[in-house]
Amino acid sequence: MKVVRSVAGMTRQALVWRRAGATVALVPTMGALHPGHISLVSQARRLAGPDGAVVLSIYVNPTQFGENEDFAAYPRDLKADRGLCRLAGVDLLFAPSDRDMYPRSNEIPYSSFVAEENLSQLMEGASRPTHFRGVTTVVAKLFNLTLPDFAILGAKDFQQAAIIRKMARDLNFPVKIVVADTFREPDGLAMSSRNRYLTPEQRTQATVLHRSILLARSQARSNPLPAADLKARIADLVAAEPLARLDYAEIFDPHTLRPVPMAKRGSRLALAVFFGKTRLIDNGVL
Repeated sequence: MKVVRSVAGMTRQALVWRRAGATVALVPTMGALHPGHISLVSQARRLAGPDGAVVLSIYVNPTQFGENEDFAAYPRDLKADRGLCRLAGVDLLFAPSDRDMYPRSNEIPYSSFVAEENLSQLMEGASRPTHFRGVTTVVAKLFNLTLPDFAILGAKDFQQAAIIRKMARDLNFPVKIVVADTFREPDGLAMSSRNRYLTPEQRTQATVLHRSILLARSQARSNPLPAADLKARIADLVAAEPLARLDYAEIFDPHTLRPVPMAKRGSRLALAVFFGKTRLIDNGVL
């Protein structure tokens, strides 16, 4: 496995692959890898084929963190991540620096950003107003640097995947966005690098996110009901856990991401819940 730390080195390798006609599959991550990430690598391997290349990027992107969020505390362990990538069959690990990704020019601070201005205003965007501008900027840069044919994302970040897909389409990136199923712990909790922040008591109560999805699915499939009623039931379920605090719960159309008046089969639930300072998200189809 090759490890590339510089933007220039990544560009050179991507152009070599392009000239050779190799299929490239990108798995963008912020590191602190877990089995969910490795499942994305497995899908990338299938898409790239035996003669293609799987690139996994690790970059804790400062521009997608807001004030008082966990940028400084976000788990970083490049040595352990490198070992997991090697075992998983990653061909190239790209781990750039902030200086390379957001360079200054003649002492002028970095100031060019990519912003999707429709889907990014909802749900996560309402709670974290600058978050998606940072996400779309760094992913656009990764697409330019790695020149992938495929980008494999996880469905846990459903809104993020939808925004990246729209950005790629709007800006004519020749990359196919593939969204893989959410990888879960045996008790249903969606795998996330932030799960390691949880105390044992918080970890036990964090299953309320998945239990909320199961409740919503059961209610919506047995009999469509007003979305407001279902969100109230979810709020009660979360409130029953003493260490949990609901940020939002939304029932939405999976294509437009817009809230729907009725919760019914085919609509989707997304929610965010705080456990102390740790904020977890999840979503699922009803």
